[in-house]
Amino acid sequence: MFSMAFAAMVPHHAAIVIGDRIMSDHKPLHFVTLLGSLRKASYHGAVVRALPTLAPDDVTIEPLGSVGDFPLYNADIQAVGFPAAVLAMGEAIAKADGVIIVTPEYNYSVPGVLKNALDWLSRLPTQPFAGKPTVIQTGSPGLVGGARAQYHLRQSLVFLDATVMNKPEVMISQIMTKVDAATGQLTDEATRTFISTQLTAFASFARR
Repeated sequence: MFSMAFAAMVPHHAAIVIGDRIMSDHKPLHFVTLLGSLRKASYHGAVVRALPTLAPDDVTIEPLGSVGDFPLYNADIQAVGFPAAVLAMGEAIAKADGVIIVTPEYNYSVPGVLKNALDWLSRLPTQPFAGKPTVIQTGSPGLVGGARAQYHLRQSLVFLDATVMNKPEVMISQIMTKVDAATGQLTDEATRTFISTQLTAFASFARR
């Protein structure tokens, strides 16, 4: 551990080299987004598309492939070989500095397509979510904003050994009023501002 006196001599935003590790408050980060919706005009898809513009300047965000490309989990299929879509998503998650999961709530829980994707990813020989900084964003037409789906999802992520950020939580209530249906863009400024706040916190979380 370096002393406070040494830390005070280091210029703001400078990198500190300790052994072969580089410690920096502003190391560029790359996050990937996992969308739990298949609908073409998905409100949550609008949230995903907005994220790169709401992230800090030193953070890039890229969507993963569609969970709709995964077959229903079947151990017989796994025995033959993992589907290419599963392998590609697992590799992208492993390479990323963090994962942002954006999902609607279905029947007080997560959509089946998202759970199916997590089931496939959990079977990979090297678990891509293990120790991976992860944050969740949910939304719903109701006032709770997908809270129940968010907490169910957290249970699954415990088994995957993901490192999930607890706060701030993004739960978008009445999400259909926050997105312009004609353009498919997230337009509500209060929602955009709060998501930006979460992404800034997540960047700090991922750098720990």
